[in-house]
Amino acid sequence: MPRVTGGSSKRARHKKILKLARGYRGAGGRLFRPANERVLKALAYSYRDRKQRKRNFRRLWITRINAAARAHGMSYSRLMGGLKNAGIALNRKMLADMAVRDSEAFGALVEEARSHL
Repeated sequence: MPRVTGGSSKRARHKKILKLARGYRGAGGRLFRPANERVLKALAYSYRDRKQRKRNFRRLWITRINAAARAHGMSYSRLMGGLKNAGIALNRKMLADMAVRDSEAFGALVEEARSHL
């Protein structure tokens, strides 16, 4: 019985992995086995970190809103509760942007939230 080595399909698979590993240091970019290990790990990290990026940005926005709210004499939770009671539906990304770029408008929102507590 002849020995099966994979032939062209094996070469194609190796080329695909080595193409993904282009730019990696040392053997990780040149030899199949270390390249395969590094590519699999890199793909796993990129999948995981696409989820984490969303969490990290939300944390950043909340931190910025909290800092700006405290500068106006109010805590983050009271601000968000007041905005909800006032019927102001702004997401945290927009609130954080206002806190950084347009302090006067953010101050008006804080006053509106304060009046609805």
